[in-house]
Amino acid sequence: PEGLSQVEFRSGQTMIQSIFMMSRTGEVLIEKHWRGITPRSVCDVFWDEANRYAAKEDAPPIIYTSKYYLISVFRDDVFLIASVTAEVPPLLVIEFLHRIIDIYTEYFGSVEEQNIKDNFSTCYQLLEEMMDNGYPLTTEPNALKAMIKPPSVMGRVHSYATGKSGISDDLAEGMVSSMPWRKAGVKYAQNEIYMDIIEEVDAIVDRNGQMVSSEVTGMVQANSRLSGIPDLTMTFIDPDVIDDCSFHPCVRYNRFERDRVVSFVPPDGAFELMRYRVNTKANVSAPIYCQSQVMFNDSQNTGYGRISITVGQKPTSSLIMPSKGTMAIEEVALTIPFPKAVRTTNLTVNVGTCLYDEATKVAKWTIG
Repeated sequence: PEGLSQVEFRSGQTMIQSIFMMSRTGEVLIEKHWRGITPRSVCDVFWDEANRYAAKEDAPPIIYTSKYYLISVFRDDVFLIASVTAEVPPLLVIEFLHRIIDIYTEYFGSVEEQNIKDNFSTCYQLLEEMMDNGYPLTTEPNALKAMIKPPSVMGRVHSYATGKSGISDDLAEGMVSSMPWRKAGVKYAQNEIYMDIIEEVDAIVDRNGQMVSSEVTGMVQANSRLSGIPDLTMTFIDPDVIDDCSFHPCVRYNRFERDRVVSFVPPDGAFELMRYRVNTKANVSAPIYCQSQVMFNDSQNTGYGRISITVGQKPTSSLIMPSKGTMAIEEVALTIPFPKAVRTTNLTVNVGTCLYDEATKVAKWTIG
């Protein structure tokens, strides 16, 4: 009776009913249904709501209609929208939508509109394998590539010549193993793995350039080219500063909780190993400083104002350069929002370029 009640509860749950992909212009590129057909008119409702915002990425991730919840993500100039008819874990749906875009990027290089149109059949085949009756099923790239071959020129020629599709008749070996993320029989002449640590600092700086608050988040991206089934362990010099971690399924979470080490059997190829937040006791020193001065002169009722911004580099330390010194900083850009009441601007810079968007009243100073 207890097991029966659990089965009945799960069968009564409602997950994703349909998925739509829309271009930046509002064209529906992909439409896939699992648990009943969602009318395409919901895309018109979503598009009307998204057009209320100056930037498409500012559209709310969850929109409620009279019958459906529309959960969406916006990446690479396309919207991916999932329609559900009842309460579901929204972060699960959002993560699954991001995973779909990641898989499309893995297969096609990008999710540009033309790439999607050129590979319609592969897009639908991937959705068939990634979801079963509205529930996420297979989301690992290696398992999907074993079942559905990525498009290539030779693959198209072979398909036209033999009449066979790129779908495998056999179930991928990883699907019936305890490690669905890793292919079997991987061999390399030279065994190597690359790790990239990418950290992002979100900070609030006052008008004098002093740090008010800061938060550091990071991710570890890896590219594995190891033969067989390697078992790896990554240790930290100071694991106490690592907090709020999320891991790839290959990581043994119990081992991390017990020993504070990352033990895993990596997938083959590029993947994201983990995300984390740095638990710093003091504010992190930013590698650059930004000081601003705002002056208004309304003596003749002209509404004239002037803003002066100074940006410079500060000596800081890093893992590569422990001692304080000069560290190369690249791709520095400032976004300067102006009030809607501003009518005209005259912007000049002594380094880089500055572009002003009259529609959104936002200036972007690209220093380089």
